[in-house]
Amino acid sequence: MTNVLILIFILGYIAIATEHKLKLDKTVPALLTAAILWALLAMGFHEGWFSVINPEGHVFNFLEGGEEAQEGFHNTLMHHLAKTSEILVFLVGAMTIVEIIDLHRGFEVLKEYVKTNNKRKLLWIIGTLAFFLSAVIDNLTATIVLVTLLRKLIVDRKTRLWFVGLIVIAANAGGAWSPIGDVTTTMLWIAKNVTAAGLIEHVVGPSLLNFIVPFGIASFLPVFNGTVISEKDDEDFEKVEKLLSSKTMLYLGLGMILFVPIFKTITHLPPYLGMMLSLGIVWLVSEYIHPEEDFTEERKHLYSPHIALSRIEMSSILFFLGILMAVGALETLVYGSINNVEMGSLRYMAEVLQQTLPNVEIVVVLLGILSAIVDNVPLVAASMGMFNYQVDHIIWHMIAYSAGTGGSILIIGSAAGVAAMGMEKIDFFWYMKKISWLAFLGFLSGFFFFWLETLF
Repeated sequence: MTNVLILIFILGYIAIATEHKLKLDKTVPALLTAAILWALLAMGFHEGWFSVINPEGHVFNFLEGGEEAQEGFHNTLMHHLAKTSEILVFLVGAMTIVEIIDLHRGFEVLKEYVKTNNKRKLLWIIGTLAFFLSAVIDNLTATIVLVTLLRKLIVDRKTRLWFVGLIVIAANAGGAWSPIGDVTTTMLWIAKNVTAAGLIEHVVGPSLLNFIVPFGIASFLPVFNGTVISEKDDEDFEKVEKLLSSKTMLYLGLGMILFVPIFKTITHLPPYLGMMLSLGIVWLVSEYIHPEEDFTEERKHLYSPHIALSRIEMSSILFFLGILMAVGALETLVYGSINNVEMGSLRYMAEVLQQTLPNVEIVVVLLGILSAIVDNVPLVAASMGMFNYQVDHIIWHMIAYSAGTGGSILIIGSAAGVAAMGMEKIDFFWYMKKISWLAFLGFLSGFFFFWLETLF
């Protein structure tokens, strides 16, 4: 029965990884996998087929413990739901703030920072914006914003595709060193595997190298010689004017997102509470600000935060719910024992891997490469259940970097890549031929930085 649960998880994982082939939203297999795993876990537990283990390492067997074991199972389920909910509340708050900024056309302000038509200069300006913007509003949103911006700056689609491909690399690199820059780093931060300061201090160097190396090489490629075509076809490039509220909402929104780690440091409360406070302040200001000169009550609904809420990708939120709860079920299932210590299936797998491979760093590198093929959220969720290092251990920093940047190797390997692929209809094999080698060199250069850090 134990192997049946693991098989169900693997099948669900395969369905998630092949969502494009199946033409099925990955949210569906994630939710089904989680529900089925916990249902079978509960039935098997009450039948005495297997035991469960809580995060503190206490093992419960229903046939031996009865009501006490039943309470232990219930509390373990509630623990995983609570930890998952913390991440979901945080993400909903961050996504809503970003949508409110966009509703007030705040990202149009970024166009003011782009004042060149030289391809090489434009590459570095856009790349730098992607690297730092993704650390604040997350790599997915930063990619969407900058691809939209590029559409207004570069008419020639073939040229634009090169810029978009490199934006994916820069956005993923920027998201990896920030606790709010990528879902996986947020997961590690909320789970107290890393601190905001520790993540920034130890991962910003590798991430910066991951960004600089590909962009440095690309600067010498023929495609980035000369100038971009600046004339814009009115039919294809609709001019969008800033609002009176654009700058205010952009700076307020970004500032309040950046305030969340400060709130956690001051109060020692979980990050989602800081995000709730930030969202409340941004929402409050948006209710009273006047976006237009002749702003009337009748037009107020056009800038309502309720519209921003309706734009949130709830399918993504439900996907995270499903996959994190599915991984929690595997973490709860007792698979076996090593040195007479019973372990959950993920922890057991970690022990076996560490005994098989020469060092754990190889496991982390493989995790990054694997994240180019399958979703990095379940990979990181699994690693959180596999490893038991202290907070801000170098392995956690390497996992954040590896999972965050490894997805750049293939266009389907990250949310940023998938978004860019959808927006610009980028061919999978074009990206693999033109961009993947640059992303891979950047990925390896970051680990070289980690290696140097261990020496000194």
